[in-house]
Amino acid sequence: MAQDIRAEIRKVGIVGGGVIGAGWAARFVLNGIDVAIYDPDPEVERKTAAVIGNARRALTRLFGQALPAEGTVTFAGSIAEAVRDADFIQESLPEREDLKVRLLAEMDAAMPDHAVIGSSTSGLLPTKLQAGMARPDRLVVGHPFNPVYILPLVEVCGGDLTSQRTKDIAAAVYTQIGMKVLHVRKEIDGFIADRLMEAVWREALWLINDGIATASEIDDAIRFGAGMRWSFMGTFLVYRLAGGEEGMRHFLHQFGPSMEWPWTKLIGPKLTDELIETITRQSDEQAGGLDLRTYEKLRDDCLVDLTHALERHDFAAGAVARAHRQRLGGGAPAVGSVLTDGRVLTISTPVQPEWIDYNKHLTEWAYLKLFGDGTDVVLAKIGAGAEYVAGGHSWYTVETHIRHLGQARLGEPVEVRTRVLAADAKRLHLFHEMVSLKQNAVIATAEHMLVHVDAKAEKSAPAPQAMQDAALALVAGQAQLPPPDGTGRQIRMPG
Repeated sequence: MAQDIRAEIRKVGIVGGGVIGAGWAARFVLNGIDVAIYDPDPEVERKTAAVIGNARRALTRLFGQALPAEGTVTFAGSIAEAVRDADFIQESLPEREDLKVRLLAEMDAAMPDHAVIGSSTSGLLPTKLQAGMARPDRLVVGHPFNPVYILPLVEVCGGDLTSQRTKDIAAAVYTQIGMKVLHVRKEIDGFIADRLMEAVWREALWLINDGIATASEIDDAIRFGAGMRWSFMGTFLVYRLAGGEEGMRHFLHQFGPSMEWPWTKLIGPKLTDELIETITRQSDEQAGGLDLRTYEKLRDDCLVDLTHALERHDFAAGAVARAHRQRLGGGAPAVGSVLTDGRVLTISTPVQPEWIDYNKHLTEWAYLKLFGDGTDVVLAKIGAGAEYVAGGHSWYTVETHIRHLGQARLGEPVEVRTRVLAADAKRLHLFHEMVSLKQNAVIATAEHMLVHVDAKAEKSAPAPQAMQDAALALVAGQAQLPPPDGTGRQIRMPG
């Protein structure tokens, strides 16, 4: 369903171009979708350009050349102009219920029949926001987190009159632009994430109000401790591990009684003028004179680096980024399939963050890894997969020659196309070509000679006849191809 819905989203209307609205615009545009923005702020074009510029810098570091061609940005003179030909609308107005109710009704009256509205509200109930709409079934909350263009979480919550199809469409749209959808089961003020953040925020205000800690010290308590774990494990997984081998039950029995002690003050202190001045002064001191855009770039770089680190483990936000990178490079034939000329497609992937070097190119060892992975695909295809190896026999690579003909950068889609040049009872002669789909060029080749072995005896042995036949069938299927350029080459100085 998501794939079909994504194909229908050609244009998004953005109503409200502040920090969140501009962040939404950046995420949509950098994922190849046109946006029209309405905001009465006379500075909206300048501010939006600054946010999109930061987002372009960050997402290029995150996804590299996997990103599609950018969508266009236009600035509308009215709400009706912004939404009249939009397939999806993201409302990011100030958090005033009366304003949202009135302007959501205005969007509803002007938008196409098929359009859906996602509201960025951080806590207002969608049932109340639907009150003035003629088509209340088309409204859903899509609550993001700043910076919208990097952080993947979006809370999706419907009101009493929201249709299931509207929720499904919104979830599919958000997923297709690389977000992690958290379905809020029941309407509740503040939804899920903000309620948790507010509990920490209230306690932090008390710590400052009572003179126990400064703003900087409170932030240090989070960023050097629990915050590092929260970024990939949340709360309950952290506590599960704290329970040791007996898990959460042991943790609750051991630490449960202390949790009932009155440590916290979850009803916040009054924001008196004195407290506001104290927090503002401490925040200014903490910032150390750095301006907003510098801090935004630092924040974005840290988030990108953290996401790359998590991606190496295919975990938490890293798993979302990896899935989105694969989605951006989708549509290729299945790995292991035989191409029209008889070669086998053995690798099809965007260049991953862990494969690049200091020059942002695919690094030397990664070529060998990818060619080796391609060899494994051929072996599995002829019957020498993991089960066969576990049984005590395998194919060992005894000679390799790699040529580096070009470069591939982060996110660039590459394929390895493999020929089986020759095969007999004990030997397999492979030739791989790595192709950059973006450059439409061969960027590396690898020639491999493999020998079939009895792993326990540590000596060569004939492969089973069925395996020999499967390898020879691949050779025959590629026989019409000319010898590949570079086969049989040696490394030597000219002259």
